[in-house]
Formats: sequence, C-alpha cells, structure tokens
Amino acid sequence: MRRFWGTACQFLWPALCQACSTPIEEDAGGLCPACWQELSSAIGSDYCRRCGRAVTRYGLVANRCGGCLDEKLEYEGLCRAGFYTGVLKNLLLGLKFRDQTENVDYLGPIIRGAFEASGFSDKIDILVPVPLHWRRRLERGFNQSYLLALQMQQFCSTISTDLVRMRYTCHQWELESDSARRKNVKNAFAVRRNHPFEGKSVCLVDDITTSGATLKECAVTLRQAGAKVVFAAVVAVAERMD
Repeated sequence: MRRFWGTACQFLWPALCQACSTPIEEDAGGLCPACWQELSSAIGSDYCRRCGRAVTRYGLVANRCGGCLDEKLEYEGLCRAGFYTGVLKNLLLGLKFRDQTENVDYLGPIIRGAFEASGFSDKIDILVPVPLHWRRRLERGFNQSYLLALQMQQFCSTISTDLVRMRYTCHQWELESDSARRKNVKNAFAVRRNHPFEGKSVCLVDDITTSGATLKECAVTLRQAGAKVVFAAVVAVAERMD
C-alpha cells in the first residue's frame, strides 16, 4: 500500500529539478542529471583570487589579473564558487526571488568548498553577511547572505549582523554601469554600537558580486570600524559592464 501511494504521489505531484523544473526521481537529490553535471563543471574554473574574474594562473601578475591590476579594492582577497550563469544563476534566482530557501542545500557546499580552498579560511575571526535594508528584509522574509554564512560556520562559528544597511537602495543589477553601482551604495552602510570588529579579521559573505561595489563599500565601513583585514566570499561572480 505504501509503495502504491508513493507511486501515485509521484504521478500526481512529480518531483521537479530545482534549477530547470524537469521532472526527476524522488531520490535524484533535487536536481536532474544534466543540472548536476553543469553545476559541477561551473564551479571548477580558475579565477583571480583578488577580484573573482575568470583567469588562468598564467594570466596573473603579482597575484592580480589584468582587470584588477590597477584597481583599488578595499578587501584583501575574494573567493567564489563559480560564474553567475546557467544552473548556478537559476538556483540563486530561486533563492532570492522565489522563496526557494531549500536551494541553500545546494549552494552551501559549493561556497564552503570555495572558502576552504581560498587560503584565508583559517585567518577569519568573524563572518559578516552583506546586509539588506530592513524594508527589503521584510519584503523578502530573509537575508540570503545570512543563510549562506550559516553554511560556513564549520570554519568560523562567529557570525555578526552588526554591519547594517542604512539606505534603501535600488538593486545593483538594475544599474548599467560600475560607476552607477558605486554611487548607489556610497555611504549606505554603518556598524552598530558595541560592534565586535575592532582588530578582527573579517570575511564578508554574499550571494553575487558584479562590479564589487557593494563589497568595497562594506569593506570600507568595516575598516573604519577598526577591522584589521577584510576578505570576501561569494557564490557567484556576474559579468561586469562598464
């Protein structure tokens, strides 16, 4: 009877791939075989450990790629799982805009893997999720960056939400240039009183970065609050547009 009921449920309400909505078996792990394969290949590429751009190790000069060689970054280094495309993009969009918080189960292991391979995971005292403005936090119901930070606690148990967003800004992806993104988040962040950042090594955690403007502004705020050093960990890096 139990087998019959399971077959009936599968027929009436088939399990769907979290990334592409293709019907899958109940024990497929949430993704279809094609999406599992694409996700695995998307997170294995080489990249610049300073800005996240795709580059081979032969394209680095003093540990910087040509794109960030003369660029001032306020954080010491960045690790990322992959590029904002395909399955990885669909999982992130589902998490942020379709309330698919279960996607953290797929995104968590890959950001942990990127963090572990970063070379700075053992230097971090505090994980700091990039904050949402309180209005957007109410609209969405959760901060996806905080959910990702929770997935990284095996490396650093301390997560601080004492970095806050003071201004309700438009989405960075709505803006067409890096300069517009920088202006959008300028002076948008602050820290709470009695924050724990003084003299600490901090890692910002976010889902996506494009120009790096949000991470830079957060890093500036943390440094002004006394942070000794700031790194960043993101799931995906999106293509930049100037």
